[in-house]
Amino acid sequence: MENNKHFVLGVYDDEDVLLTAIKAVRESGVKIHEVYSPFPVHGIDEALGYKRTRLPIAAFLFGLLGTTLALTMQVWMLGFDWPMIIGGKDFVSLPPFIPVTFELTVLLSALGMVGTFMIVSDLKPYKQPRIFDVRITDDKHVMAIDLSANNLAKDDIKKIVSSSGAGEVNDKDFED
Repeated sequence: MENNKHFVLGVYDDEDVLLTAIKAVRESGVKIHEVYSPFPVHGIDEALGYKRTRLPIAAFLFGLLGTTLALTMQVWMLGFDWPMIIGGKDFVSLPPFIPVTFELTVLLSALGMVGTFMIVSDLKPYKQPRIFDVRITDDKHVMAIDLSANNLAKDDIKKIVSSSGAGEVNDKDFED
């Protein structure tokens, strides 16, 4: 289980105010746990200081695995295991292999990206999500600040979040 149980939440109405607030809160030395939004906000990754994802590299490697498996399977089956002359073609002829190779490349790339994303995001079917505020699925943006990850007192963090333009500043405690 996660150790972080005590949070300060800043609730924002507008995404532009949220982006400005993220920069202001980070500049004051407060570490932000996560920001929740009902829709994608352009520039929020850069504002939070997130690194570029390596998911495209994983997709390429899974696609390469799919291509290799497809070609190996077809060359082995039609060239060595059960060679048959079909339509006057050679045993191992690459043009007829292209559709199967393409499909297996796309399939393994897609399944590999989904699996990688689920592992990296710690998504498990039995894990209960932490709901910081039910309004994040409707119309509010919520900035969650973990108190155990910051050196400032709770009241100081609340003042910083409030002065950054938050409409509300709330406490949230979780019991694991």
